[in-house]
Amino acid sequence: MSLLLSIQQGLAEGSQQLSDTMSAMPQLTGDGHIAEMNYFSLALKGGFIMIPLALMGFVAIYIWIERMVAIREASKMDKSFMNRIRDYIHDGKIESAVNLCKSSNNPSARMIEKGISRIGRPMNDVLIAIENVGNLETTKLEKGFALLATIAGGAPMLGFLGTVTGMVRAFFDMSNAGSNVDIAMLSSGIYEALVSTVAGLIVGIAAYFAYNYLVLRVDHVVHNMESSTMDFMDMLNEPAE
Repeated sequence: MSLLLSIQQGLAEGSQQLSDTMSAMPQLTGDGHIAEMNYFSLALKGGFIMIPLALMGFVAIYIWIERMVAIREASKMDKSFMNRIRDYIHDGKIESAVNLCKSSNNPSARMIEKGISRIGRPMNDVLIAIENVGNLETTKLEKGFALLATIAGGAPMLGFLGTVTGMVRAFFDMSNAGSNVDIAMLSSGIYEALVSTVAGLIVGIAAYFAYNYLVLRVDHVVHNMESSTMDFMDMLNEPAE
C-alpha cells in the first residue's frame, strides 16, 4: 500500500514539473511561430516617464542634425582663400578682399573681413577685433550644446526616477493583494521600472556621444579659424614689396 502511494506521489510531482516547464516555454502564436517582443508595446509599459524621455530623445536628434549641418557649412573654405586675400591686400584692392570674405560666408572669412576693416590701426587693435568676432562665431557654433549636455546627464536620472516609481507601484500592488500575490499583478510595476531605466540610459548615452562628437567638430573649426587669423596677421606684418 505504501509503495502504491509513493508511485502516485511521484507521478503527481512529475506532472507538476512538466506543467511548470511548459508554462515557462516561449508562447506560440496561432500559426505556430514563437511570439516576438513588440518594442512599441514594451515602451508603452514604461509609464508616464517615457513621455519626457521621448521628447528629450527627439530634441537631442534635432540638435545633432541641425548642428552637424551648421558645422559642416562652417568648415567649408576654399584652400586658395588666404592667397587671394594676400594678393588683393598687396595690390591695394581692399574692397575686392572684403567682397571675397562676404561671398565665402564662413567664420574664418568673417573674422578676416573684420581684420581688413581695421587695417591701418595698431596691430593689437586688429587682433582684438578679430578675436571678438571669433568668440561670437564660436558661440554660434556651440548653439544647443548646453541643452544636449543637459539631456545626456538628465535622461538617465529621469529613467532611474521611473525605476523608483515602478518599484513603488509594484510594492503598492503587492501590499493591496495581501496573500493573493502573483507575478502578473506585479508585472506592470516591474515593467515600468525596467523599461524606463533602459530608455533613460539609451537617450542619455546617445546624447553624451553626440555632444562629445560635436565638440570635436567645433574644435576643428576653431583650429582653422585660429590658423586663418595667424596667416592674416603675418600677412599684415610682411614687408611691402
